[in-house]
Amino acid sequence: MSLAEGRALPRWRRPESMLILMAFGSMLAFSTWMAVAANFIIEVVHFDGSDNGWMHTVREIPGFLAFLAIFIFALIKEQTFGLISLFLLGFGSALTAEFPTLQGVLVVTFISSLGFHYFETVAQSLQLQWLPKAEAPRILGRIVSAASAGALVSYGSIVLAWEFFDLSYRTIYWASGGFCMAVALVCWLAYPQFRSDTVQRKDFVVKRRYWLYYALVFMAGARRQIFTVFAAFMMVELYGFHLHHVAGLMLLNYCVMIFAAPLIGRVIARRGERLALIVEYSGLLTVFLFYAGLYWFAWPWEAAAALYVVDHILFTMAFAQKTYFQKIADPEDQAPTAAVAFTINHIAAVFLPALLGYLWLVDPASVYSLAAAMACVSLFLATLVPRHPEKGRETRLARGPLAQPAE
Repeated sequence: MSLAEGRALPRWRRPESMLILMAFGSMLAFSTWMAVAANFIIEVVHFDGSDNGWMHTVREIPGFLAFLAIFIFALIKEQTFGLISLFLLGFGSALTAEFPTLQGVLVVTFISSLGFHYFETVAQSLQLQWLPKAEAPRILGRIVSAASAGALVSYGSIVLAWEFFDLSYRTIYWASGGFCMAVALVCWLAYPQFRSDTVQRKDFVVKRRYWLYYALVFMAGARRQIFTVFAAFMMVELYGFHLHHVAGLMLLNYCVMIFAAPLIGRVIARRGERLALIVEYSGLLTVFLFYAGLYWFAWPWEAAAALYVVDHILFTMAFAQKTYFQKIADPEDQAPTAAVAFTINHIAAVFLPALLGYLWLVDPASVYSLAAAMACVSLFLATLVPRHPEKGRETRLARGPLAQPAE
């Protein structure tokens, strides 16, 4: 079914509705894993900072191998592959508490991560292909809002389950993973196969004119690891947060994001990607310096919690990278570049968590100082994004749109 035909279907069966439902299911499973992981690995498996770093290194390997999705796209349709990956994410998440050893956690983490990263690769590709450029920031804002709602359900359920029903880690993981698998099956049965307007290339696409996008993606991946790997871990290790405390803090994050993400999308549509990225990286620079201050000045847990919420909101603005690329790219480059970009995003992710895990054992504040330096580099790159990016004007260093050949 073509996209035009799909947009004429009832609202709940349209392409963007499928993207929203998949985002809800994937984020519910992933958020549960993230919320419970810090307490599970410390209280049950007895991880230290180094073990935690190795777990996240293993978790990022499938992201580094995302470029292999290009070969899979040649064999099966992207939409089908995305749903298979979504199901695998749920399956791996459900198994997490079944193997409470270092080796067991690493194996099931790899399985769930395989599903998550390939699903995200496909989702990004489909978003760029299915969403009109003029509407993309607003719809992406709604997709992020739906993902936040999935996370909200996850964390709300964890707080209730842990505080009032004393459910086990196993029950929590199976509930979230099972729901994610159910969403994949519903999408498989309820939605037709949508056909993109442009046939996607089935080979590697690395173009010189996309260099700024690649650089932004690389730095985002390196910087993101410090938030993903160490933020919740710090809350548990430094301040002794219990599971329902961590989940409650994340609950607050996503309550804010349900309303903030659509607003951010409208701002990007009106003011452009350059402003959004500059605000994001300026804010992250400040937040990471204050994170280091938690160790330098022994600030209370309230300061850490506030930084965590602000940090999360700023990271959400990163979908401006997607709409920036959509504006400068050739339409047939969307799918292969999504796979290549995911690999670029995870180059640093493969080795940084393990290395920073060792640095964490010596001086946790230095980890956040390094993150602040990364934010500085990203801020400089953001200043090179044009106010109105397009093909031929990918950076402020470019002279203008490419000349069209004579008829």
